[in-house]
Amino acid sequence: MKILGIETSCDETAAAVVEDGVRILSNQIASQVEIHARYGGIVPEVASRQHILAIIPTIEQAMAKAETTWSDLAGIAVTNGPGLVGSLLVGVNAAKAISLAHRLPITGVNHLEGHIYASWLGNHSIHFPLVCLIVSGGHSDLVLMRGHGDYIVLGRTRDDASGEAFDKAARILGLGYPGGPAIEQAARTGTASIQLPRAWLKGTSDFSFSGVKTALLRLVEAGKVSSSADAAASFQEAVIDV
Repeated sequence: MKILGIETSCDETAAAVVEDGVRILSNQIASQVEIHARYGGIVPEVASRQHILAIIPTIEQAMAKAETTWSDLAGIAVTNGPGLVGSLLVGVNAAKAISLAHRLPITGVNHLEGHIYASWLGNHSIHFPLVCLIVSGGHSDLVLMRGHGDYIVLGRTRDDASGEAFDKAARILGLGYPGGPAIEQAARTGTASIQLPRAWLKGTSDFSFSGVKTALLRLVEAGKVSSSADAAASFQEAVIDV
């Protein structure tokens, strides 16, 4: 059984053809990183307009690479939230149009569930119960999964998501966008010698990434950061040290 997956929840247009839920036949991504880099972050209106330009070519490329025709598909899966509203609309409307034109069933997929179920791709040995750590640009959640569709949220960020904090920290240090790769690159030549608060809130399963970012900002404003590499290494360690 082949499914066409469509993802436009944020700033990247993606389409993939997956067979039997575990085998990736194609995975095409149209990135907007260079476009948003000039703004230092994602601009929602720009993102949605770029999705409009990229959605059809990306889907066509995914279908061609998978050597799949519309009649080969059993259905369409599309991200329907959470995410940027304008971006989501592009993917959902494209999926609806294809569904109507080719009489294919369509299923809306929660963005966070998509992160979790990506672990099944190419992996047949996952068993319940299990704990999932969802870390993305806009979300940081710790989830107990007792079965398919059966979730208990154990903890989550109380403010910024980790990816958001990385972007803001990189901007503070003048390292560019996207922040995660920029900080990781700078940290390779630095030492985690700057004391910063930890993201994990002890006594709970929650996180607070905003405090780490703010502490870094205060040090920079006070002129107490002489090495951006050391600051990057220290910030990275503070975020992942849980």
